[in-house]
Amino acid sequence: MNTLGLHTFAIAPVWDIALIEAEMERIRSHGVGLFEIPLLRPEEIDVAGTLAFSQRHSVEIICSLGLPGWADVVDRPDDVLAFLTPAFEVTRSVGSASLSGVTYGTIGRTSGSAPTERELDGMCRFLERAAKQAASHGLKLGIEPCNRYETHLMNRGSDAVAIIERVGADNIFIHLDTYHMHLEEESFDSGFGAAAPYLGYVHVSEANRGVPGRGQINWDAAFAAIARIGYDGPLTLESMNHVDKDIAGGLAIWRPVAENPDDVIDAGLPFLRQAAKRAGLQLV
Repeated sequence: MNTLGLHTFAIAPVWDIALIEAEMERIRSHGVGLFEIPLLRPEEIDVAGTLAFSQRHSVEIICSLGLPGWADVVDRPDDVLAFLTPAFEVTRSVGSASLSGVTYGTIGRTSGSAPTERELDGMCRFLERAAKQAASHGLKLGIEPCNRYETHLMNRGSDAVAIIERVGADNIFIHLDTYHMHLEEESFDSGFGAAAPYLGYVHVSEANRGVPGRGQINWDAAFAAIARIGYDGPLTLESMNHVDKDIAGGLAIWRPVAENPDDVIDAGLPFLRQAAKRAGLQLV
């Protein structure tokens, strides 16, 4: 069984407990058991309120982020690690077991060329230190390969495997996203198959980042590939229905991704549940 998750951006551009609370009857009717909270500005998170929310609704929390524009992990690793410190503290305090996302670079920064050995070496040395910092908080660290228009550092599941094996930390996992995979992998089978030994989290996202089932993703192929590798972790709907201002530019989101924003939840979640069921997966 896989837990069905929902990213905050499906509902709001920031983690706003009051706003989320107002939508909970509708959200829980679709069987959502996990919320993903973006920590772009960790100091803004109501830690006590979030923990109470999680306990009140019996939902899991996972935290994620993309590093800010200034965060160069090669040239400014100490500064980036200092930025991550409060993120790790918030992650632990709200009851999340991991911090995931684009934890190795900046969304929307790309050289247009393959990563240099200096970049790869610097990124790996940074991730080794970040993994140790995460471990000191009792946490795991996720790395999410993104498409070539958002980063040149890590685009495919196989890229992430190579990075993890080079770093050698046992608390780093791969976080895949069907949106990025649709652009970068030869197939869902090859992408999920390559990442399988280290796969810990999956975003189920449409090709237009809107309503699942209303884009170009081959969902039967995606879920069949997930079932084939025996992955039993969370499957979280990430839609750019609402996007935080700090990363909208890097994500190239400047227009609505759904004609009716409510459809992301009310049509998208049931669609995903049925598509997963056809592949023999049960979302809980």
